[in-house]
Amino acid sequence: MQTFPALGEFVRYLESIGELRRIKKEVDPFLEITEIAARSLREGRQALLFENVKGSPFPCAVNVYASERRIEIALGRHPEQIGEELINFAERLFPPKPSELWKNRSMLLRILHSQSRKVASGFSQSIVLSPDLNVLPLQTCWPGDGGRFITQGQVVTYDPVDGKRNIGMYRMHVYDAVTTGMHWQIQKGGGFHYHHAEQMNRALPVCVALGTDPALLLATIAALPEGIDEAMFAAFLRNKRIPFARGKSIGVDVPSRAEFILEGNVYPGERREEGPFGDHLGHYSHASLFPVFHLKALTHRHHAVYPAAVVGVPPLEDKFLGDATQQILSPLIRLLHSEIRSMWAYYEAGFHNLLVVSTEARYKKEAMKTALGLLGTGQLSLTKCMVLVSEEVDPKNWSSVLKEIHENFDPHFDFMLLPNVPLDTLDFTSFNLELGSKMILDATRKQSRKHEQKKRDERITGLKRSLISKVISSDKRIIDAESWEETLLVVKIRSSGSASSGSQLNGRPVLEKLLRNRECQIFSIIAVVSEDVDVRDRVNSIWGIFTRFDCQRDVIFTDQKMSGISPLYSGVMGIDATWKKGYPDPLVMDPDVVCRVHSQWEEFWK
Repeated sequence: MQTFPALGEFVRYLESIGELRRIKKEVDPFLEITEIAARSLREGRQALLFENVKGSPFPCAVNVYASERRIEIALGRHPEQIGEELINFAERLFPPKPSELWKNRSMLLRILHSQSRKVASGFSQSIVLSPDLNVLPLQTCWPGDGGRFITQGQVVTYDPVDGKRNIGMYRMHVYDAVTTGMHWQIQKGGGFHYHHAEQMNRALPVCVALGTDPALLLATIAALPEGIDEAMFAAFLRNKRIPFARGKSIGVDVPSRAEFILEGNVYPGERREEGPFGDHLGHYSHASLFPVFHLKALTHRHHAVYPAAVVGVPPLEDKFLGDATQQILSPLIRLLHSEIRSMWAYYEAGFHNLLVVSTEARYKKEAMKTALGLLGTGQLSLTKCMVLVSEEVDPKNWSSVLKEIHENFDPHFDFMLLPNVPLDTLDFTSFNLELGSKMILDATRKQSRKHEQKKRDERITGLKRSLISKVISSDKRIIDAESWEETLLVVKIRSSGSASSGSQLNGRPVLEKLLRNRECQIFSIIAVVSEDVDVRDRVNSIWGIFTRFDCQRDVIFTDQKMSGISPLYSGVMGIDATWKKGYPDPLVMDPDVVCRVHSQWEEFWK
């Protein structure tokens, strides 16, 4: 297996096999890099190395992991293969048997040798600069961003209670040459360490590594169980220990192999407004108060390469990184829930917003029990919408999932709403930071309902196109509509302006009208979306639905009533996924930047 000590070696290897393109023309980190990177990805081009970034002496690499092939090169094999290796190994060794231990001795040795290695120094500390972030090619990614951001920093912290290390990736809003925001979201290890430090009224030493070994980067963004050392997991992935050296200005260890190292402290009780920032949900996350990082030292290797990421309306580079990490880790959920066969979080919805779980049902409603267990497990607790399907169904196949909902989901028995629960920090739909609602749809197969399902299928046959035309002409507010697997009807409505202009769409009356329409009741779900959503594009329609509704406020049914303190639902599920007043704007690039990049497009590739 080929390994890469840091980003520089990986970039040069990608170039040698035609997977990276050097851009010699000067580029502006203010918006231009984002537009070039996003357009390049849409066109299926290589990773990019900008050699001449305005205002900085350092080259900048983007889209390095923005393809399945490059992810596989970084890991040495397909991430699904790693996931199956891990779960097969774990299942064979529990309970441990001498014969199995011997058969798997190479894997055991690999785990035992995954502890990080302490070294005197490393190439990440070769050159010591005055602490000044302005030398870096810092991006302003989107027009509404609150400023410049470090977008691919791997933040290393140590728990002040037990000394355990955490490495996480958090955006860093650059305020000036020596201070940044530290966007520790809910359920993040670095945030837990800071919580402990604040309780002890101590400063937390922090290292930010930029441009590490690709395996360490993938381990950094992986949703590992709390307390699992990302450096150890990376060493397991690459079958080689990750070296650490003592920091130059802080009394903790830092990666000795990285392009850059930023050292500093985060002090207790200090908060500063961070954001807004155009994030991977395709909207700006609101400005809010977060801890502050104070830079004390900046070191880098010779010929350092600065790593940058671009996120926004999917698909962008985070699609490939997120899919890879869940392919590696999701099989391990079977250790906690043996009934689960597989699961898949949809990048189109920002991962946390839509999770589909394939599970064996060994007794009535076991699937619902499984769902509740998952919603109490690590970062899966941030899931907003969970769909349960039977073990034969592939959760990655959205068409198959929709068919299962059509055939097996009856909201009277199979819908659960969970109000007032923790929510992803980036989710804005409840108007309450880190608090909102979740829902579970049980679409596993139930034998007792088979005859009813068959009749329903016969009603739908042949009606799709004629019904779509009727829906579009039924209300002047409706612009377009599309049926997905004759289960989900997505309806686009107009407004006086657009979501990006801040005008509010009046989605609820249109949705209620559609739910009352008997012809539309052949669908299982009707979703009303904003006019910036392409209802005929699968990726964009999933994004436009699942990033823009609050389960408790925006989900209604054809019939719903109270029975005691419990709501009862029946009929068709309706989702008002229109943009609402108080939501942050969706991400749209400055037209002048788009035109400028377009006019120079061919020059970038000379």
